[in-house]
Formats: sequence, structure tokens, C-alpha cells
Amino acid sequence: MKRAAMVIAALAALAAAVWVFALAPDDGPPEGFARANGRIEATRVDVAAKFGGRVAEVLAREGDFVEAGAVLARIDATELEAGIRAAEAATRQARQELAQAEAMIAQRDGELTLADAELARAETLRERGYGTVETLDLRRMQKNTALAARASALAQRAAAEAAVESALARVAALRAQLAEHVLTAPRAGRVQYRLAEPGEVLAAGGRIVTLLDLGDVYMDVYLPTAQAGRLALGDEARLILDAAPQYVIPATVSFVAADAQFTPKFVETESEREKLMFRVRLKVPAEVLSRYRDLVKTGLPGVAVARVSRGAEWPPSLAVRLP
Repeated sequence: MKRAAMVIAALAALAAAVWVFALAPDDGPPEGFARANGRIEATRVDVAAKFGGRVAEVLAREGDFVEAGAVLARIDATELEAGIRAAEAATRQARQELAQAEAMIAQRDGELTLADAELARAETLRERGYGTVETLDLRRMQKNTALAARASALAQRAAAEAAVESALARVAALRAQLAEHVLTAPRAGRVQYRLAEPGEVLAAGGRIVTLLDLGDVYMDVYLPTAQAGRLALGDEARLILDAAPQYVIPATVSFVAADAQFTPKFVETESEREKLMFRVRLKVPAEVLSRYRDLVKTGLPGVAVARVSRGAEWPPSLAVRLP
């Protein structure tokens, strides 16, 4: 019993130390450190329909963790699929017309070859005195006609080739639209909101699912000029959440605002909001987020402690402690 009492007393002392050094609202942070209140947040991604239509199915459920590329929802594409079939039929027809143009060119080439031969014979006969001028003129006219016919066939082939390219481009565009009717997760994250249900008709840009990127979790805090001005990107910080004061989460400074502002109401007291502060973002390392992905929650309030003096040593109460 005596040993158990000693263990309980030691645990109580440790909890008290954590409260005194890290969470006590009336005590200031250790020398070389700055403390502020904030909330855990994560980058939010809205997955929306690029094209309007009726929602066919929504596979994502609130709270699900989805990997990048996972199918979240589908928009009905019956009309679009019919359009693709029509465009494919038009492509086949254009290719058939191209084949006919190629055959016509071959025919015109044969006619031109014959006209060349007849013209050569007419010129030879005329030189030998056996042919007439009229016959020579006729052969020349036949050759010119054959040349014009061949040029027309070449133009028809060019038009047929353009028609094939246009039809193929139409099919590609429709297939690209069809792919956009399948909504996938742009990045790994947890489904925060399911905003549409099967059967609903959405306009272009209508949101279906909201994801939280659990690889980009941070806490925004507000520090006065004297403290924010001493911070540099990459400086160390610690986060202590009200819901789990026994843990100390590592973080780094990833952003310091260029302009001062008044702090939001939920961060500081009214007297503190009267002062201009600089917004500072403290980001949790990706390896920590990956390791404790199932425990990450947004909206949790807590305390952040940032080291504003690089020579300052972290006190034992602010040593990193994770589950």
C-alpha cells in the first residue's frame, strides 16, 4: 500500500509539473520561449463536380480515411456515354471517307500517267509530221484536266484527314469529360463532410465531399512583435492539447505573417485582442502525423510554445512526449 501511494504521489507531481510549466494560464513561459493559444487545424479540400449532373453514387462516408486516387463519388454520365458512341461512329465514317479519298488519288494518278503518255505520243507524232495540232492540243488539255483532278483528290484527302483528327479530338474531349464524372480523392485524408447524396442534381462546381489532409496539420497562434520578430522558419515549437495535456507534440514554424492583425475572438481575451499580433503557423511534422494518423483530430484547442531564442534549452516539462 505504501509503495502504491508513492507511485500515485509521483504521478500527481508529474501532472502538476506539466500543468505549471506548460499549461498554467497565469504563469509566463520560460525565458527564451513564447506561449499562445490556438486550435489544431488541417488543410481542407473540397471535392466538387466539374460538370453538372445527377449524383449516381457517393462511396465516401464521414470519418472514412481515403487514399489519394480513391473513388469518392460518381456523376451519372448516360448522355455523355451516348455522345461518345456517336463521336466514335463519326470517327469511323471520317476514316472511311479518308480511305475513299486515298482511292480517288490512286485513280487520278493513273489518269495522269495515261495523259502523260498520250501527250508524249502526240508530241512525237507531231514532230515526225504524222500528228495534227488539234490532237496535240487535245492531249495537253487532257493532261491539265488530269492534274486538276489529282489536285482535287489531294484536297479531298486533306479534308478527310482533318475530319478524322476532329472526330478523334471530339472523342478524346468526351472521354476526358467522362473521367471527370468519377470524383477521386486528390490526396489522402479523412472525409469531414458528405455534402451530397445519390439522386441529387448538382450544378457545375457543386461540392460533394470535404476532405481533411491529415498530412498537413498545424496550429495558428498570434504573437506580439517582440516575439514574432525573433522567429525564423523552421524554429522548434511544442503543442499541448487541452484534451491530452500529458502529451507534448513537436512542431516547427512554417509561416510568419508579414502584416500585423487583431487576433480572433476564440484565441485571446478581449484585452489581448486590443493589441496587434502576428499570425504564426506551427506545423506538425509529417512523420508524426503518419505515425498517429488515427489519433489526429482537428478543432482541438490547446497551448503552443515556440522557442524564440535558439540558445534556450527546452525544459523537461516541454520535452516531446507522444503516445
